[in-house]
Amino acid sequence: MSQERRSTVRDVAARAGVSPGTVSKALNGTGQISDATRERIRAAAEEIDFRPNALARSVFERRSYTVGMITTDSFERFSVPVMLGAEDALGAGQISVFLCDGRGDPIREQHYVDVLLGRRVDGFIVTGRSSNRRPRLMGAGDVPVVYALTPSENESDCSVVVDDVASGRIAAEHLLRIGRTRIAHVTGPQHFDAARCRHEGFVSALAEAGKELTGSVMYGGWTEAWGRQATHILFRAHPDIDAIHYGSDLLARGGADALRELGRRIPEDVAIVGTDNWEIIAEGARPPLTSVDLRLADVGRVAAQRLLDAIEGRPHSGTEIVPCQLVVRASTDGNAG
Repeated sequence: MSQERRSTVRDVAARAGVSPGTVSKALNGTGQISDATRERIRAAAEEIDFRPNALARSVFERRSYTVGMITTDSFERFSVPVMLGAEDALGAGQISVFLCDGRGDPIREQHYVDVLLGRRVDGFIVTGRSSNRRPRLMGAGDVPVVYALTPSENESDCSVVVDDVASGRIAAEHLLRIGRTRIAHVTGPQHFDAARCRHEGFVSALAEAGKELTGSVMYGGWTEAWGRQATHILFRAHPDIDAIHYGSDLLARGGADALRELGRRIPEDVAIVGTDNWEIIAEGARPPLTSVDLRLADVGRVAAQRLLDAIEGRPHSGTEIVPCQLVVRASTDGNAG
């Protein structure tokens, strides 16, 4: 059984009544062609289901229509939402993304840079699982690079990041707004910029309302185990705590387990707020978890848009902050869904 013949540029030209060269220029967005002619050609291409040859297009325009994304996030918890957001922005231009995990190893990362350059990628997006600044991507030459979530040490590079300070502030303002006054804070390792910045925003919002943190900030791992342990430690010293902000949703899930073990009801006795809005955790928690959404997909989308600008000769520099937002659920509002 023979396959149906694929439409060609010549077929489009014959249908539109123009030359094949004019078709190529119209579909590639080049050349001095009237809007009416360009529209007639595009309509003809759609009518016969013409699909341009991507390889031929890349040779003609000296672009591969591919982007390399290099991450240090082996768990892919943060890099996948960033990548999906980037693909949303790049997909409109029919650009594909190659995801490579450098695993925090400079040698492995350099290997992927070389491999992707061999594929003639148009640019790089560099991301990871931390908002700590990282060394510049080496070996990229004159190929544009944008950093997403994990900013570059070089402040002149283009970096797109989440607003960790605001995430802590938003959590504190929400807990104060619902009438909580004895508020504690459990977060991740102190060497993580995200943990320190979220704490900074949290305590500054409390101070502006004339309140102080109950107990000291509880720095530890980004794990459920630490969430449980820290919550037990806090309640041994301060049994009257009526709210806790956790620096991640995993910490909050562990904290919720500890509160049940302590016989505290959520949110009647203790209201809790997480960070990340990791939906599989937040929505599956008992009760569902109020959380600050860091909008990682938006970080990816903005980074991709900045990369597209750079590819087209309009590079950006400096750090751009993507705003976060609170998603209220039953852990602070018993009437929430």
